[in-house]
Amino acid sequence: MGRLRRGGVGLLRGAVVLASLLLVVSGEVIFEERFDDDWGSRWVKSDWKRSEGKAGTFKHTAGSYSGDPDDRGIQTTSDAKHFAISAKFPEFSNKNRTLVVQYSIKIEQDIECGGAYIKLMSGYVNQKKFGGDTPYSFMFGPDICGDQTKKLHLILSYQGQNYPIKKDLKCETDKLTHFYTFILRPDASYSLLVDNREREFGSMYTDWDILPPRKIKESNAKKPKDWDDREYIEDPNEVKPEGYDSIPKEIPDPKDKKPESWDDDDDGVWKPRMIPNPEYKGRWKRKKIKNPNYKGKWKIPWIDNPEFEDDPDLYVLKPLQYVGIEVWQVKAGSVFDNILICDDPEYARSVVDEVRAANKEAEKEAFEEAEKRRKAREDEEARRAREEGEKRRRDRDRHRGRDRYRDRYRGHHRRYDYHDEL
Repeated sequence: MGRLRRGGVGLLRGAVVLASLLLVVSGEVIFEERFDDDWGSRWVKSDWKRSEGKAGTFKHTAGSYSGDPDDRGIQTTSDAKHFAISAKFPEFSNKNRTLVVQYSIKIEQDIECGGAYIKLMSGYVNQKKFGGDTPYSFMFGPDICGDQTKKLHLILSYQGQNYPIKKDLKCETDKLTHFYTFILRPDASYSLLVDNREREFGSMYTDWDILPPRKIKESNAKKPKDWDDREYIEDPNEVKPEGYDSIPKEIPDPKDKKPESWDDDDDGVWKPRMIPNPEYKGRWKRKKIKNPNYKGKWKIPWIDNPEFEDDPDLYVLKPLQYVGIEVWQVKAGSVFDNILICDDPEYARSVVDEVRAANKEAEKEAFEEAEKRRKAREDEEARRAREEGEKRRRDRDRHRGRDRYRDRYRGHHRRYDYHDEL
């Protein structure tokens, strides 16, 4: 078993977790956080936005519903706030190694607009001042805003500049726990998994605009004059049948008879009506045959890009040393958990299988029960609002009735006094 570095993280819970560690044959766990009771000793809460009254706080909880109430993460609290918290681990370089970054997120709330991603930072970070302006080397996770933005961020840093992936990645939008896993290999290939299912794969060379492309289309290329791109041609050996053009399109209807009442002197010379000729086959065309000279559809050729200069360390991030959560949310309630940084995709897969096997179905049942309670509360609140509205309407009607009676009484009394004086 390879050397296992925990980066100051607390003991993993339970024999099941310990057994899963045996799967780490040659890999290394750089950082793993299951948010046990002593999680606060490893994480630093930032003061960013606190002086402005815009800083939110995290709550140690499994959320409003879960498969295991004792399996807790940290949840954003207070709406319309900025949240910033970070943890440090022993410096790690992914040079010549696979990098695996994984975490789980449960977005319980109708988030409306806000992030639910994590960041990895390099170099020195003042954790008490960690915030939106802090440089980062990696950013990964959901970002939701209204019905239009439901994206999955995947941003890599190269030579001090951040590059988002060019693909349009979508995040999960239900309110259950989902695991997001990113795997980056020394050949610059990557995989993106959601709940252990590969959602995307590719290469940093093609899916990020970091380096110029290896190949480009030859701008001055023209199709050769002798290039035959006709897949089918008319059969040159086919000959038009003799008399083909003399076949009329219409012929007199043989069944049409001259009416007995027809008078040629009065009605003119009688002619039978014309009908389509069944022998007529239309304009003659040669049959189509495969073109023996067909070379395929011509395409502009690709050539080596003279501006491309390979960087064998394209995949290498600056040595990583911090993991952080820095998000803004209109509606709070997201539960972050199961953060893992390692170099072994199989160990990361085993963690997802372990947690989901234990919690998935129970969490779904708890969620459905919570939804029933929420719907019942909303129905009860709506009923009370209707009753209150009806009560106010009746009260207004009674007041209006008394006002009309008082106005009529006063008017009658004034007329009575006027006549008495006369």
